[in-house]
Amino acid sequence: MAKRQVFFSFHYDKDNWRAGQVRNMGKVSNSSTFSGNDWEEVKSKSDSVIKKWIDEQMQMRSCIVVLIGSQTSSRKWVKYEIEKAYELGKGIVGIHIHNLKDSDENQSQKGSNPFYHILNKDGKRLSNFVTSYDPPYSTSTYVYNDIENHIEQLIEDAISDKETY
Repeated sequence: MAKRQVFFSFHYDKDNWRAGQVRNMGKVSNSSTFSGNDWEEVKSKSDSVIKKWIDEQMQMRSCIVVLIGSQTSSRKWVKYEIEKAYELGKGIVGIHIHNLKDSDENQSQKGSNPFYHILNKDGKRLSNFVTSYDPPYSTSTYVYNDIENHIEQLIEDAISDKETY
């Protein structure tokens, strides 16, 4: 199976370290999403520049992977990225990362489903259709291994299921 180009969506300030662990698993194409430096550069720009950057990045991807931390669902740009992926007909999947340790060796609280407040064209919640995978472990190493073992299939399933939402 070829490695997919995906767009990783997450709360940068809170979950960049955790997201880096997932991005660096080697399970998706190296040209996926962006480096932290790209986001640091663009996040200080105007909303229209940020939207343009997200739109351009999203065009090249087959799926958005929302890495769900404690505050991800409340983030303006995460919401925009999910809505853009839906508009473009991309695969959409969420993976809870709260039990991965951050750079200070801390885990966080489980965040709410970021797809719950986003409606599809029929007015139904995306959370009814989009998988939010929650690894069944609490130990960071096991969570990491579980995500590493499942992420490729979660992405493939999201791409296959995109017609259903």
